[in-house]
Amino acid sequence: MKPYRVLVVDDEQLICWSLSEALVNAGYTVETAGSGAEAKEKFNAFAPHITLLDVALPDISGLELLEIFKQADDNLIAIMITANAHLDSTIRALKLGAEDYISKPFKLDKVEQTIEDAVKKICLKDSVGSVRQSAERSVDCNQLIGNSPKMIEVFKMIKVCAETDCKTVLILGESGTGKDLAARALHQYSARADMPFIDVNCAAIPENLLENELFGHEKGAYTDASNKERGIFECAEGGTVFLDEIGDMPLAMQAKILKVIENKRYRRLGGKEDLEANVRIIAATNQNLPKLVSEGKFRGDLFFRLNVLTINLPPLRERRETIPNMAAHFVDLMNIEYGKSIQGIAADTLECLMQYDWPGNCRELRHSIERAVMLEQKKVLSLDHLPDEVSASYRPRGKTLNHEPQQGHGKVILPPEGISIEKVEMELLQQALSRFGGNQTKAAQCLGITRDTLRYRMKKFNLEDGPKKTGYPEPREKIG
Repeated sequence: MKPYRVLVVDDEQLICWSLSEALVNAGYTVETAGSGAEAKEKFNAFAPHITLLDVALPDISGLELLEIFKQADDNLIAIMITANAHLDSTIRALKLGAEDYISKPFKLDKVEQTIEDAVKKICLKDSVGSVRQSAERSVDCNQLIGNSPKMIEVFKMIKVCAETDCKTVLILGESGTGKDLAARALHQYSARADMPFIDVNCAAIPENLLENELFGHEKGAYTDASNKERGIFECAEGGTVFLDEIGDMPLAMQAKILKVIENKRYRRLGGKEDLEANVRIIAATNQNLPKLVSEGKFRGDLFFRLNVLTINLPPLRERRETIPNMAAHFVDLMNIEYGKSIQGIAADTLECLMQYDWPGNCRELRHSIERAVMLEQKKVLSLDHLPDEVSASYRPRGKTLNHEPQQGHGKVILPPEGISIEKVEMELLQQALSRFGGNQTKAAQCLGITRDTLRYRMKKFNLEDGPKKTGYPEPREKIG
């Protein structure tokens, strides 16, 4: 008999019976419960190591029961049973400490494999001290917000990468998508959670200092090296080294990182002995690494070594449904930081946030909310205090741009001989900029485009220095 006790909680008797039979045959000690009240009694008397917990119970939410169980025993391995793996409840369950979930209908062999994985997890938790791990996990993982299918896949991938203890993970995503949060969450979910997590921005450290920063040096290694110093890899022994912006790492340094990954050994500057590198390396970049490889700016062998387990963070514009929750979260954070008491976000403000494309992603959203909270004097966050580039994109729901000409103007008529659209576009850009004295926000509003789009087109026509005299006539009724 395996020394692990499993509590199955589901209001469907057939599911309880089938799971109990399968797990008993596999060697586990099993108890079942059909309601929340019965589950609480069995939990206290049976003290399970693992629980299979249905999300929908007749007398209490499975999520509430999960929270109660985890508060009583943080080492409990909870596996949720759900009819829909893409509900918000799945994300909340993972954040409350559930290790996995099983979708109905399920296969018994899949359940047994999930239990086996949970048993391995128990062993890992015993070896690293799960109380501290769980406490740290709640800090950073709760900042990874999202209930979209793409974010659910991110959460799943973080969990897989953490539990496999793979030595290298690559995180890809545009600037501001939260790659650092994903890296910290991965570390805190892993068996290395009690060990150091050290991050280094490869783009911020000069090339001649990066090797010393990573590997340290021996006394006398160079003129100012009066003492031996440990590098990041040595300080992070047993933990995680996060190499942010690895796409900007010099080629010579890339070769040394590749050697660390392949041989798990490195040498201090000026040293003669190799040191063992017992660390997990998480690398992140917002650049297109395959393109850099083809251009000879990034080593292909290093890319292939990193690109084994990859987490792709989607840009905010591809997961707009997460914006309301993220915005509310940032308001709560800023209320605490600045001593404010903003109670919510106005409907038109939220609509504006949903319409904007967020080229700076989550970081830009956070900074926009921070600015608005600092300036807001009322209890609800209003549209007035959002940055100009954000509010300029706002179009009230149900309203569209008026493409009809203003009073006194006729329609735009295409001349028989044709016309260059680029010339027309350039002329309209110049007219809008001239009308508003070079104010890009107002010019963009006038043309019905975002400020980013206006800047792109200004660059396209070399108008960054403002409208230029090109011989085009002033506004007229017809173009052509």
